[in-house]
Amino acid sequence: MAHYAKVIDGIVTRVIVADADFISSLVENEPGNWVKTSYNMFGGVYYDPTTREPVADQSIIDGDEARERKNFAGIGFNYDGTGFYAPKPFDSWTLNSSTYLWEAPIPYPDDGNPHEWNEETQTWDLVE
Repeated sequence: MAHYAKVIDGIVTRVIVADADFISSLVENEPGNWVKTSYNMFGGVYYDPTTREPVADQSIIDGDEARERKNFAGIGFNYDGTGFYAPKPFDSWTLNSSTYLWEAPIPYPDDGNPHEWNEETQTWDLVE
């Protein structure tokens, strides 16, 4: 069994767990494409399903269609034929082409405090 995302016009509309034969039967009866996705991928990094820590040998990604897709698919995510990525959170953010994660114009503060992005001022505001 594996995870599959149904993609219509580049947008994920469903994510299910199924075997390949079941997915093949859906392809014949439903519009859209079914794309394999890996629950253990985030930002182009493969995480051990037991420890949730990145595995030391990231070559485990190579040649595995689901793992090569950068992130686990979610409903409403985009799929561009290479990887899955979340909807754009703010107009000023850009998509990292390696991780398929959105990045703010300035890095998140490394001061141990919670912050939220302020699109108007293009700054991270301290959450109090």
